[in-house]
Amino acid sequence: MKSFYLPLLAATLLTGCNPSSTSGTAETGATSAATLLTPGPWRGELAAQGQKIPFLFEVKTEAGKPVVYLINKGLNGEEHLRCDEISAAGDSVTIRMHVFDAALVVRADGKDKLKGTWVKYDSKTPYRVPLVATAGAQPLFKGADAKNAANFSGTWAVTFEDKESKSSYPAVGVFKQNGTEVVGTFLTTTGDYRYLSGQSLGGMMKLSTFDGSHAFLFESVRIPDSKVTTVNVATGIPDALAEKDYISAMNGEFYSGKSGHETWHAELNPTAKLPDADTLTYLKKGESRLNFKFPSLVKGSIISPTDAKYRGKVVVLQVLGSWCPNCMDESRFLAPWYEQNKARGVEVIGLGYERMADYDQAAARLKQMKERLNMGYDVAVAGVANKDSVAKSMPQLAKFLAFPTTIFLDKKGVVRSIHTGFSGPGTGQYYEEEKAHFNRTVDKLLKE
Repeated sequence: MKSFYLPLLAATLLTGCNPSSTSGTAETGATSAATLLTPGPWRGELAAQGQKIPFLFEVKTEAGKPVVYLINKGLNGEEHLRCDEISAAGDSVTIRMHVFDAALVVRADGKDKLKGTWVKYDSKTPYRVPLVATAGAQPLFKGADAKNAANFSGTWAVTFEDKESKSSYPAVGVFKQNGTEVVGTFLTTTGDYRYLSGQSLGGMMKLSTFDGSHAFLFESVRIPDSKVTTVNVATGIPDALAEKDYISAMNGEFYSGKSGHETWHAELNPTAKLPDADTLTYLKKGESRLNFKFPSLVKGSIISPTDAKYRGKVVVLQVLGSWCPNCMDESRFLAPWYEQNKARGVEVIGLGYERMADYDQAAARLKQMKERLNMGYDVAVAGVANKDSVAKSMPQLAKFLAFPTTIFLDKKGVVRSIHTGFSGPGTGQYYEEEKAHFNRTVDKLLKE
């Protein structure tokens, strides 16, 4: 995912959370939470920047206690993010957001209605966003009209612009529409915007997502197809128009959380693609290895690629953060992959960059992520979550751009490939290509 967010399978995906304490207080809280959280589907709305960012969730009862599943739809079906760390105090219930340092804090607002806030604890300055939710099956966006719905399906070449910083970056938008329902995502050079879903509302498309760490709203308006004419240099006469000379385009707004805002423009282009993710970050001239020594999650111990455990093996370095949704997606892939492949002579090391400088706090966040995602490989506390920190801790790297970044070391410890970003399960075919590329890279190194 783009650096703006740094201080930011049809099969269902489940992310486990550590249960709350089973003390007498927690039991009382669980009873209160069960009373407040009516089992079944819910629709929530976050109020930010004068916009309403909708999301869907479901409440289930498991082992006598309520469990909340955040539901996001995408090109590869649905993900259900499982949140079972739920507690109550007074008239409020706190629902921790699985791997992320965030929560929904809600209370009753009439029958089968909730009111409260989404709290982001891991921001530079923790902030709250107002929230309302109502029980019952409801569409994500309301007011769709099938008769007048424009078609947004296809692959789009996109440019995002941040007017405040006067910067821009390219992206590829991929959308699939069925009736008025639209699913898709945006891929950028630093990652994807994960599962996006919504509807075609006349000539407008609205998409949203909420994963507990980020709340996104995308709005766009189709521009009437326009004709593009070219002039024959020899005769000065406009050339005849061909089908390819008609451009489909749209303009949009992107709202992220409490204050992030960008505009975007897209043109339909089935061949749109991003720069090669293996070329964006590289080693400085004359460098061939990474010589780091980072503290592990076991206080007092150190992790280095030169450790005996990694000698003679292919080593995959995953530069990650517990706050990063794209890192969560990559970890979900890497965790089972490692268990299936470690006997082949390959190791994975997670290099965690957290939003707090204190070792104990950072290690606690990374331990929680490691346990919840069943990451059986080693994880180190590498630094603070920004590009400068990565550059300082691994000075051999040039142009570090994104979390996650994946670095492949051969059996001699030489850096052979550096891959920026990760196209996750919300990207459809791009996710399949991402996994295939990863496996080809490792297989090649293992054969050497």
